[in-house]
This record gives sequence, C-alpha cells and structure tokens, in this order.
Amino acid sequence: MIEFCLRLNLQSRAHTGALTLAAAKALHARAQRPNLFIKIPGTSEGLPAIEEAIFAGVPVNVTLLFSGVQYVAAAEAYLRGIERRISAGLDPDVGSVASLFVSRWDVAAADKAPEALRNKLGIAIAGEAYERYRALLDSPRWLRILNAGARSQRLLWASTGTKDPKASDVLYVQALAWPFTVNTMPEATLKALAAHEEFGEAPPAQAIEVLAEFAKAGIDTNRVAAQLLGDGVASFAKSWNDLLNCIASKSEALKAA
Repeated sequence: MIEFCLRLNLQSRAHTGALTLAAAKALHARAQRPNLFIKIPGTSEGLPAIEEAIFAGVPVNVTLLFSGVQYVAAAEAYLRGIERRISAGLDPDVGSVASLFVSRWDVAAADKAPEALRNKLGIAIAGEAYERYRALLDSPRWLRILNAGARSQRLLWASTGTKDPKASDVLYVQALAWPFTVNTMPEATLKALAAHEEFGEAPPAQAIEVLAEFAKAGIDTNRVAAQLLGDGVASFAKSWNDLLNCIASKSEALKAA
C-alpha cells in the first residue's frame, strides 16, 4: 500500500487542534483514498487532533517525534481514538504510524559529544523508544484493540539519511532494522542500501547505558528534544508557507497572463 502524507502544521498555538482536525477531515474526504495518511505533528497541541482524527477514521502519520516519552503520548492518543471507535461500534481498522526522527539527534550533539560517542545518540534514542513501543504492543490494552479488529500503529524511523560524511551512508538503516518498524529512506540512502547486505539484529541492549554516557558528557537529552521539536515545527511551518506563497504567486501570474 502506498502512503501519501500531507503535512498539517501546528505553529505553536497559532493553529488550534480544532482547525487541524477540520483540515485533516477535509483533505481526507477530498482525496477519497484509503491509503492517504495525514501528517499531524506530535506536539502537545497536536495530540487532541490526532485522537480525534483517528476517531473520525482518518489515517494519521504522527510526525516530529523525538523521544520515547513523546512517542508514548502519540501512541496513547492513537489508542484512545481506536478505543472510542470500538465503543461507538465503528470499524477500528484505521491506519497510523508514529514517526521518530533519528539523525537530527546526532547533528545536534555533533559539537558537544566526545569522539567515542559520535553518531551514537540517535540510535540510542531510537533504542529506548523501541523498548517502549514493544512494551505497548505486548500490553493487554493493545491486544484488546487488535482482537477487536484494529491494526497496530507502527513505529516509523524518519530522518535516516546519514548527515556525517565520515559515517556509513547506511548507518541508521542497518542499525534500525528491527521487527515491526518502518524505515523511510531518502533516495540516496535507498540507493546506497542496494550495495549492502548486512543489517542490525536485536535492538541495542546498551541504549540506556549510552544515554547515561551522554548525560555524563553534559548533554541534556530532554532539552535537546525540546529544541529539535521547536526547530522541526518551525521548519514545517516555513515549508508550508513557502508552498502557499508559491501557489499564490503562480495564481497571480496566470491571472495576469
């Protein structure tokens, strides 16, 4: 199944969850495609919109997730939406993925991390989030919705192109080839992968230990996560506004022609 993702941006509190929900419903209705996923950022403002979109039967790609805590909040929003559909007698088969951004962590820590920890933060963050994900998949709450006919919301690895020219071009793809996950790769990374045959096996058991080493090095992962989220929302908002300005400019040019 091809997944088409449209971004809905929550610029801090400039856009409310209600407006995001309305836009998600409208876009999904206009497309009339069951395999179209609407991207909604997993911010605090976005969580209610995610729950309501799932309850309304709109598939959601929860984007801009940067930590295990943030992932769990997004997963619980999905669960609440599905549980409400089951209680209302509605079909619980509504697709969703939760997109955790990986490589941006290592970019943020590049000038602060000791050489021994270079390019290890993103994978450690992913490993910690993956453990939370598997715990949710095995929980009685999740098994109940699956038994009712729902599908699992998959954990998706985003931003998996290697940014450090000294590192392997498939660093994150090989390390994060873990069961029940999805990996979205840039074209260059996908082509590089064709030349490799080795993949990761079990999630790194040392993820917590690696994160502890970063803490000893003075890197506050909670602060970095907040910074990455803020930067990501601003970047999404800029892309959205640039697109709207481009459309408006071309529209005016056509009118003048």
